[in-house]
Amino acid sequence: MSDTPNPAEDNPAEEILDVVDEHDRVLGQAPRGEIYAKGLRHRCVFVFVRDARDRVFVHRRTAWKMVFPSLHDMFVGGVVGAGESYDDAALREAEEELGVSGLDRPVPLFPFRYDAPDGSFLENAYVYEVRCALPVRPQSAEIAWHGFLPEDELVRRLDTWEWVPDGLAAYGRLRAPGARGSA
Repeated sequence: MSDTPNPAEDNPAEEILDVVDEHDRVLGQAPRGEIYAKGLRHRCVFVFVRDARDRVFVHRRTAWKMVFPSLHDMFVGGVVGAGESYDDAALREAEEELGVSGLDRPVPLFPFRYDAPDGSFLENAYVYEVRCALPVRPQSAEIAWHGFLPEDELVRRLDTWEWVPDGLAAYGRLRAPGARGSA
């Protein structure tokens, strides 16, 4: 553990991320808050988590999240730090949000690009899948509620719960024929 203060731990808006173009080429770096405020394209990971009984981890984000507060999500994940690989970010984010350590490395499924209809939120992402047989202790700063749902229950909730728009779009692609293993 480092004794050097990390402003991103106290204020996620200060976390430095790579700014990328639509082809995923790095154009520079900027704080997360600036990226969100200016609608700059950045990198993210989405990790689809199943438990030992094949149920899907679903959660509701906390009300103080910088984007999409209090909405439901069927992925854990988040931003890829400046200079970090998608694979490393997927494992880091999954372990942090689930509150576990020793998780198997998530399996990459496919690249995914999300552009909000109004152009305010632009992501180059990668979708992963992992099985988590460990007891989860979700990060309370990130997750207000969680549960493992059978996938048919998740599908029934798609029209009744409010979902993060990027996760909903990624899930639609995940459910498309041939999505798994098409990386």
